[in-house]
Amino acid sequence: MASNRREDFLKEDVLLSDFAKSMGHPARIAILKELAERNECICGEIVELLPLAQSTVSQHLQELKKAGLVKGTVNGVKSCYCINWENFEKLSGQLKDYLDLLTQYKNKNGCC
Repeated sequence: MASNRREDFLKEDVLLSDFAKSMGHPARIAILKELAERNECICGEIVELLPLAQSTVSQHLQELKKAGLVKGTVNGVKSCYCINWENFEKLSGQLKDYLDLLTQYKNKNGCC
């Protein structure tokens, strides 16, 4: 029987999968772009920049935070977010390594 339990896979593969999943929505891409451009903690203005409800933006921020791509602080009702550059660089390096690994097999077989 096939297994889809995460613990049956390599830790690096699970981390890479989580990273890819966290980037899997255009709103999250837009949020990361905005955070990177400003290179500072951004609070409520993220909601003003996207065509989404505040609660939806908050959900996307939580997914990015869960993946370790974004850091945030909460002070009462005010939340501020910025890119977690250390994790972002580590994960982007892992993605590059993975893509390089796959690319080395290019043209090695006659597959469609």
